[in-house]
Amino acid sequence: MTRTEPGQPLVTLDGARKSFGAIRALDAVTLTIDRGECLALVGHNGAGKSTLVNLINGALAPSGGTVSYGLPDGQVVTGGGGMRAAGIRAVHQELSLCPNLTVLENLRIPQRDLTGRGWRALAAARIGQALDRIFPGHGIHPRAVVGDLTLAERQMVEIAIGFAEGAIAPRLVILDEPTSSLDASIARQLLTHIRAFCAAGGAVIFISHMMGEVFDVASRIVVMKDGRITGDRPTVEFTRETLVAAMGHVAPGAASARAAPQDSATILTTPEGLTARKGEIVGLAGLAGHGQAAALARFYLGRTSDWRQSDPPAAVFVAGDRARDGLMPLWSIRLNTSLARLPGLVRRGLVDRRAEAELAETWKARIGIRSDDLTNPILSLSGGNQQKVLFARALATAAPVVVMDDPMRGVDVGTKTQVYAMIRTEAEAGRTFLWYSTETDEILLCDRVFVFRNGTIVAELTGDGITEAAILAHSFDQRETA
Repeated sequence: MTRTEPGQPLVTLDGARKSFGAIRALDAVTLTIDRGECLALVGHNGAGKSTLVNLINGALAPSGGTVSYGLPDGQVVTGGGGMRAAGIRAVHQELSLCPNLTVLENLRIPQRDLTGRGWRALAAARIGQALDRIFPGHGIHPRAVVGDLTLAERQMVEIAIGFAEGAIAPRLVILDEPTSSLDASIARQLLTHIRAFCAAGGAVIFISHMMGEVFDVASRIVVMKDGRITGDRPTVEFTRETLVAAMGHVAPGAASARAAPQDSATILTTPEGLTARKGEIVGLAGLAGHGQAAALARFYLGRTSDWRQSDPPAAVFVAGDRARDGLMPLWSIRLNTSLARLPGLVRRGLVDRRAEAELAETWKARIGIRSDDLTNPILSLSGGNQQKVLFARALATAAPVVVMDDPMRGVDVGTKTQVYAMIRTEAEAGRTFLWYSTETDEILLCDRVFVFRNGTIVAELTGDGITEAAILAHSFDQRETA
């Protein structure tokens, strides 16, 4: 386990800067990270959080200033080469597991001492112990192929790799949106482990747009805006309102829920029993992995599998797992934005590039995509801004049904509020939304909610019956609990 050596901080940044051409992503950042603290790093998408942690984990070299690491033996090393010896681990927002390898084989990639005869047994023991310690009852076998796991299970494996014991014990673990694919019960397990890890002398950098988690687990909050640190105080000195204000957004109020007219016609029905009316926002709730995403996929593919692309399409899809289901990684921001509208942009057999550019610029402004040039590669954007592009792609169409599979992963609180308002406006105009989310606060914004358990709808909630208590009560088998 982590040892609590006295002495120098784990990491020290002194005037650290990072530029990409003319773009200054990080501007003279000075920061220290000590043992035993959970430091929450917050800010809107594009504020510089990912650049900062990539300097700390050695993925990027600073353009100016220094990054220093305190080693277990008391030495101080400057430069990214000291990251591994200092016990710095990173769990990225965009999961980096190799899907064709097993869980234990993925552990071998960062842990280079796993060699020779018997390394598989040792790797299985290390990753199994980490999973058991962080996520009791996880059910993930070390020899399972990662590509066969759900998104939530892959995120659990990536987190466990970050905390797993090795030749060099983890001393600072960077967690970038670690609960974005986890349901509330699994997220609570992780937060409990973070507190225990820090109490034992470890440290965590916790990046999250979920304010409740930040206040629950962080001992200190660092606010970033436009590549600079604009606030650095103990968590107890912030409130939710002052923290959101420090990030540069207006604090979000509760979005008004509006039940669809009960006499409006049902426009869709799925084999699972899920129904929706025109202009209704229908939520899919329950513990992660209980059939919600599969139900959405079956519905969407059933409406859009015809090879003849229509304009408007029968339904559009906003993916939460954008790397797998959403982005065209070799395309530009503009092409990714306009993809679903291509049939309507064709003139005499060719795409009207001017109309395509105007469409992309319009949605850049409407949804706040942070880029100076929409011809840049989509992967040049932060994760949250990539997700904005997927929303823009869907809402730019006139599709009557929008299917959303946990779409707010990695999106900052200001953008979430803006998107919630856009969804409600579109619903009032007659568009129907099917919305699966692992965030209870989002489900509470829906007009009607279907709770899934073990692949089956076990409850339908409407009006005042849509509460967190009701959702949780139906998510668990009460006979088993008793």
